[in-house]
Parts: sequence; C-alpha cells; structure tokens
Amino acid sequence: MTDLVADYLRHLASERRKSAATLRAYGSDLRAFAAWLASSDRAVAHASRFDLRRYLVELEEQGLVATSVQRKLASLRGMYGWLQQKGVIDKDPTKLLKGPRAPKRVPRFLTAAEVDQLLGQPFDESPVGCRDQAILETLYSTGCRVSEVAGMELADLDLDEGVVRVLGKGQKQRIALLGKPACAAIAAWLPHRRELVRAGKRADPGSLWVNRYGRPLSARWVFATVVDRAKAAGLQQSLTPHGLRHSFATHLLDRGADLRTVQELLGHARLVTTEIYTHVSIGRLRDVYDKAHPLGRERTGD
Repeated sequence: MTDLVADYLRHLASERRKSAATLRAYGSDLRAFAAWLASSDRAVAHASRFDLRRYLVELEEQGLVATSVQRKLASLRGMYGWLQQKGVIDKDPTKLLKGPRAPKRVPRFLTAAEVDQLLGQPFDESPVGCRDQAILETLYSTGCRVSEVAGMELADLDLDEGVVRVLGKGQKQRIALLGKPACAAIAAWLPHRRELVRAGKRADPGSLWVNRYGRPLSARWVFATVVDRAKAAGLQQSLTPHGLRHSFATHLLDRGADLRTVQELLGHARLVTTEIYTHVSIGRLRDVYDKAHPLGRERTGD
C-alpha cells in the first residue's frame, strides 16, 4: 500500500503537476487510510465500497467536519481511479460513493466602502510601503489567488496593456487584468524592486515581488501582508487574500458582469465553482425588489 501511495503521488507530481501543498494533503490522507486498512489486515486491491463507507463514517464519528471528509474522499477517488487505469484493480470502489454534504457558506467579502478604507489607508514611500500597496491593489484588481500573485513574474507583466500572465491551478496559464490604480501602484514599486535586487548582490530572480534581500516573496508573506494591512486600516472583519478574491467576484457580479466572464477572470475550470459568488448584496436585492415588485417602496404611491 505504501508503495502504491508513493507511486500515485509521483504520478500527481510529474504528470498532473500538482502543487506541493496538494501533494502533502493527498499524501497525508492516503497514508492515514493505508494505516486504517492495515489495522484490519486489508489490502488496497481488495478494499470494497463497504470498507470505504465504513472508513468515512468513522472519520465523521471522530469529529471531522464534512469538508474534511469530502477532501479525504476526493483523495481516495483520485487514487482508485488511477489504480483502475493502471489495471491494478478491476473496479473502482469509490464509484457511486457519496460523502457527507457540506453546508454551503456564502463567502465573506468587503463592501465597496471597506475596499476604499483598505486601499485608501496611508502607505509610506518606503520600498515596503510601495510594495504592500501594489500587492493589495493587484489582489483586488485581478481577483487572483494568493499563490498566483506571489508567483507573478516581471517578464509576464505589461503595464501598457494593463495585463499580467499568471500560473493558476493545474499549471494553467491565463491573463489577469490590471486596473489603473494597480498599474500605477506597480509602476511606483518597480524602482524600489530594482534597488532591492541590486543591493542583494544576487542574480535577478525575475519575480515581481521581492523582499529586502532581493529574494522572491512567498505566498505566506503575501498572506501576512494582507492580514497586517487590513488591521492597520481598521477593518472590523478579518481579511485574507481570498477575501479580496471574493470581493473582486462579488463586486463584478453586483455591477452586472456575467457569470462566464467572472469564471474566466477567476480561472475556474467549472462554472459551478463560480456560482457560489452569485449571492449579491442586500442593497442590490432591495433596489431590484423596490423597482420590480408591485408593492415595492418605489411603487407604493402609484
């Protein structure tokens, strides 16, 4: 079983080009399942749908939330599908197997006023100040994931056109759009970037974002930048880079953008993933209701 898990993880890394974080998560899930099978003296090739269902039930009884159980099931589906393709097993025991239904949660997002509060806070003219402002503007302007922003390359940036090429999930490339504030903030950051790279006395890493030693910023650093700057702006709710991504999608839809366009901008492979953003602000719902409903506020005097 351990060898099969290792082979499958190598397949994900080399052929599917999964990220290091995904490989760690899948590896942890599958090794835990391997240990569970071993405790029952069972082999992966002989595991039945009943065995898998019992495993999922035990995970729930241990207190795992539905989303965690679903992720573990996804890991198992991937491995068993691969084993069937390789001819190791005849039937995939995960077929028709369903995990617990996770409650749908509306993503948290900033209002337009809160975005103004975040981006309008005072930034000093130091390299760090200019970089932080440019990162925040880029996150909100593009709607990119934190890993996509952290991985932006200087060579993929075109400020004249207001675009940047990013590498998304599954190593898929797409073009992200930059608004004028983001372009201006990046343009103000680039001279500082050159100075930091020069002062670091090392080859230019090519990354758009670098630290004071001229080295590329990690996704964790970008994450911390958003958290710290949100606190500095006095926002009442906690904010992460994904919160800015939610805000980007929500504000586009709130102003009339169609779902397919937002799907492309977010880099979603499936439209159903984007549909979670079809919630709109209470203000917009009230506006539509008042104008369309026979007894809405704007029609009560008719």
